[in-house]
Amino acid sequence: MDVHLDVPTAGYAGRLEILEGPTGRRVRSEADRARIAAESLMPGVQVAVVARKHGATRWQIYDWRRRLEEPSAPQRTMRPPKPAPAKVEIVIDDMVIRTAVDLEHLAQVIRAVRASR
Repeated sequence: MDVHLDVPTAGYAGRLEILEGPTGRRVRSEADRARIAAESLMPGVQVAVVARKHGATRWQIYDWRRRLEEPSAPQRTMRPPKPAPAKVEIVIDDMVIRTAVDLEHLAQVIRAVRASR
């Protein structure tokens, strides 16, 4: 069987790896992904070199690095719920304004009004 590799250098002998299975994809454990991502973060190391060494793409390694930096999904869903808007009543002379407002937003408005005096 003749195999032609389209490479610019004559006599190039590259590595050809045949992956078995229904998809032909590698299945890596979380530990393997973390180890490869950590290797790519070492000083002076190029992501492309690490990717070639482990048979991955640069973008896979960037994705694994990003996922390592993110908090895990259960932690994201465990955030405290946003507080309900506070009911506020503002009285100016004989005028009354009643509204519901986010407390953080109200605090920003009060600081801005105080700073403008």
